[in-house]
Amino acid sequence: MKSRDENGSAESKSDMALVNVLSQQKHMKYRLPWYYAPSFLLLWVVLFYAVVFPLYNRLPDSVLIADESSKPGQFVAERAQRLLYKYDRIGPKVVGSVANEVTTVAFLVEEVENIRAAMRSDLYELELDIQQPSGAYMHWQMVNMYQGVQNVVVKISSKSSNSSSYLLVNSHFDSKPSSPGSGDDGTMVVVMLEVLRQVAISDTPFEHPIVFLFNGAEENPLEASHGFITLHKWAGNCKALVNLEVAGSGGRDLLFQTGPNNPWLIKYYYQNAKHPFATTMAEEIFQSGILPSDTDFRIFRDYGELPGLDMAQISNGYVYHTIFDNVQAIPIDSLQSSGENALSLVRGFANASEMNNPEDYSEGHAVFFDYLGLFFVYYTQTTGVILNCCVAVISLVLVSCSLLRMGRESNASMCQISIWFTIILGLHVLGMVLSLGLPLLMAVLFDAGDRSMTYFSNNWLVIGLFIVPAIIGQVLPLTLYYTLKPNDKISLPNHIHMSLHAHCVLLALIAIILTAISLRTPYLCMMSLLFYAAALLINLLSTLHDRGFYWVLIVQILQLMPFLYFCYLFFTFLQVFFPMLGRFGHGTNPDLLVALICAAGTFFALGFVAPLINMFRWPKSALLGLGVVTFIFSMIAVSDVGFPYRAKTSVMRIHFLHVRRIFYEYDGSVSLSDSGYYFDFQDRRLYYPLEDTTVNLTGLVSTSTDCDKYLMCGVPCFNHRWCKTRTKSHWLPREQEVAIPGATSLKLLSKTVLDSGKVARFEFEISGPPHMSLYIQPLEGVDVEDWSFIRNMLDEPETYSAPYQIFFAYGKDNSPLKFHIDFAKSSGDFSTPTCQLGFAASFVSYDYDRDAAGLKFISDFPDFAHVMEWPTLYERYIF
Repeated sequence: MKSRDENGSAESKSDMALVNVLSQQKHMKYRLPWYYAPSFLLLWVVLFYAVVFPLYNRLPDSVLIADESSKPGQFVAERAQRLLYKYDRIGPKVVGSVANEVTTVAFLVEEVENIRAAMRSDLYELELDIQQPSGAYMHWQMVNMYQGVQNVVVKISSKSSNSSSYLLVNSHFDSKPSSPGSGDDGTMVVVMLEVLRQVAISDTPFEHPIVFLFNGAEENPLEASHGFITLHKWAGNCKALVNLEVAGSGGRDLLFQTGPNNPWLIKYYYQNAKHPFATTMAEEIFQSGILPSDTDFRIFRDYGELPGLDMAQISNGYVYHTIFDNVQAIPIDSLQSSGENALSLVRGFANASEMNNPEDYSEGHAVFFDYLGLFFVYYTQTTGVILNCCVAVISLVLVSCSLLRMGRESNASMCQISIWFTIILGLHVLGMVLSLGLPLLMAVLFDAGDRSMTYFSNNWLVIGLFIVPAIIGQVLPLTLYYTLKPNDKISLPNHIHMSLHAHCVLLALIAIILTAISLRTPYLCMMSLLFYAAALLINLLSTLHDRGFYWVLIVQILQLMPFLYFCYLFFTFLQVFFPMLGRFGHGTNPDLLVALICAAGTFFALGFVAPLINMFRWPKSALLGLGVVTFIFSMIAVSDVGFPYRAKTSVMRIHFLHVRRIFYEYDGSVSLSDSGYYFDFQDRRLYYPLEDTTVNLTGLVSTSTDCDKYLMCGVPCFNHRWCKTRTKSHWLPREQEVAIPGATSLKLLSKTVLDSGKVARFEFEISGPPHMSLYIQPLEGVDVEDWSFIRNMLDEPETYSAPYQIFFAYGKDNSPLKFHIDFAKSSGDFSTPTCQLGFAASFVSYDYDRDAAGLKFISDFPDFAHVMEWPTLYERYIF
């Protein structure tokens, strides 16, 4: 028998269950039919493909030579394209090669002389200078030394002006091995030539002289720009910069760096750019250093204190630095887009009054962005701080007013409303964590199963793999709360309205915090808050706020603009990063980065949209349906569709050297003499996609096992990026000795003990191909006291440590390099070993032949792989 208390308790539980059922039925009355939910979600997908996608890819119609007479003063894309065909036919333009130092320079000189012949000589003066600078600077962890690299420098000035403030316009004409470089950076070379021509034939003179720098050693890296800004006679007069780059092949040019400081530069971009494409967020990401790229802009900024704009075409980055970066891959309309921007900006800056004394206008940063390419917005960082804080505070005030209104409508106390809102806010924060966590979990799971980068060729896979899980995570906690614990004291429309308020509060807090740490990216939060606050104000001033779900209409109409912008912005980042992940290195899971971008984009674009899934009946079924979508996409991703690479269009990058190794001991004997292929794999999948192909990788081993035995792990790492990953590189022995296609020499000229008796000077001379490296490792008890290279490494031991890398390249001047190193020994005994010295001679260009075995090995790679390779002699000495 049950006691009376037990019976009462059972009846109480039964009553509570009945209340819950009735409450759920009451809420079901307010919900829209479930079959509208898929249409609601698909609406936003359709908006993306109908509006964002075409506007992102929109390019102006190209101007043809036949149209020139009717369109005077306009950039003529067809003429630029004809020049690009000439440039493309030269082939790869590696520093030190005949193609780069002779043929391309001759091409540029000829075209400049053609422009001089067509120039209005009564209005303008044109000067041409071929510079061959030599110098050195620190590039990350190596001394970057150059000798006789070439710059083709053109200065055009108005005879009517005596201004001594010059505008510098820069691009580079060299390329990576195997790539003709028609995109990077041939596109901007021919754009500059056509801009120069238009300026030279114009009837309207300009105020400030313009220097067009065609630099011949950017890929080396960044040597020719350093030679110009530190050594050229015109460098000191340059007051502003327009740097023109390409990180792909075609498309629009993104303004991704400005300044430093000098917000007046953005004002002129706003006034003059015909096709604006820019975002402060890109600048903050690029300058954070997470991208595996650098541009001449940094050299001009750091060594010339030159403010400017850094712009690059970003579409189709899959062909970047490959043989497929050719003229056929570049749409003529993209030449027109970049040309119109460059010409208009050059004209604007060449008449800017700020050019006379840019220091007077240098204070502060700017916040800037374009809206779908339709218009451009900019304001100072100070204005941004005020806007962010004011919009955030106003939004919080309006949310408070809305909660008060809900309390009056429901006859609930403000204490109860506050408790319910706090619960929903907490659940929304949990949803934000899940919306980030679920995509990252997908990234970890795919990587653990050796299925990373499945979206590399089929970008649409990220919709199901990362975006849909982000939506599920964002909505799941609130959906469970609304369905499992319904509240009959407040209407469902108000309850769901609270979830949007929670997103508003979260954005306001993020905006205030990020603004407080001096970031400019919080303009994203401000934009989203601005439109939500406007919708909330309209709903509060009208009766829509209290009429069921009618408030949704105003909110969603006003969310169209931020939704389209956020889709456009994060789609841009994905378009940049997708191809870049093919050269991101294998040490980091690239799916984590893509998942993070997708999660952030979903949070901003759908933060005021996704919670509205709870308006419809059976919202848990809607989330289950989204889960099914993710499952289907996952099955597709692990099939052949998810194989990352495709021949010609999205290739696997394979970088290796044909290496001949000879290691000499102190007594001159040879301790190691062999040959092999030294691989620096470029993406997360390493060599695994090659295992079942025609290329034979039997015997491939990690170099990490040799790092304790040999200098530089026994490999001739080419530059700082190769050296950074040398412990994770791979070595494939080969039976045939690698044939070195040119002469090399490292000579010890003299060894002199200096006056102190504890320091000895070793003098050396090296000669060989245009790319050589030295690796210096003092033995135990020995220090490098001094040397003839720049002293940064020696003066900053907390930053740099042995082994020291010296990278040396030359263009026209192939004279041997003489240098000395002073070693200090406390014992003063220099009759015993003092240091290890590694010498690598890289025969990078196709002026040097590959041997038969090497050519056969190259030909064995599958068609989805693009190979960048060259022979290298690596000698290790002990002195």
